[in-house]
Amino acid sequence: MADTPDISREDSAPLHSGGPMTASEVRAWFVREVLPLEAVLTAFLQHNWRNAAEIADLRQDVYERVCEAAYRQIPDNAKQFVFRIARNLLINRVRREQVVPIEAVADLDLLDVAIETPGPDRTAIARDELRRLQSALDRLPARAREAFVFGRVHGLSGREIAARMGITEAAVSIHLDNAIRILVDILYGDPPDPRRTL
Repeated sequence: MADTPDISREDSAPLHSGGPMTASEVRAWFVREVLPLEAVLTAFLQHNWRNAAEIADLRQDVYERVCEAAYRQIPDNAKQFVFRIARNLLINRVRREQVVPIEAVADLDLLDVAIETPGPDRTAIARDELRRLQSALDRLPARAREAFVFGRVHGLSGREIAARMGITEAAVSIHLDNAIRILVDILYGDPPDPRRTL
């Protein structure tokens, strides 16, 4: 847990309203302007931080930073200032927690994260599946294949496919349905039924 903010220092007094601030003035400002925000600050931290056990420490860190800044200059809007510090503190904590130094973990399996690069066996399987899919696409009727590629590969809407193919949206739906039915039959073992195609 962080130490209580040291607001008894007389050095580095801030300027506020044209004059230097003493430690007792900073303390009075803190008690008057910042401490009344404790309930809403705590609620803000609880809402935005997943580990409830760290809330008190986070609040203390916010208070420390507020006091350090107050010795340089008292902010005009204490509430806005406190919540900006709290927000920045949370952002910095999230950034820091996302980086795990490799030296900190002896066994990478302990990280419980998937390694993004697939192994050679997975690469071979994926290539085989792509060849199989390409072969199945090549067996589709031309219009069904064209509608399927526009819709499922390029992500076009039914209206956009219809405009590109020069047909109605209803015809696009029929071509897409046929393409999917035939692909399922080809890829999952059922022979295609020629009566299903247009």
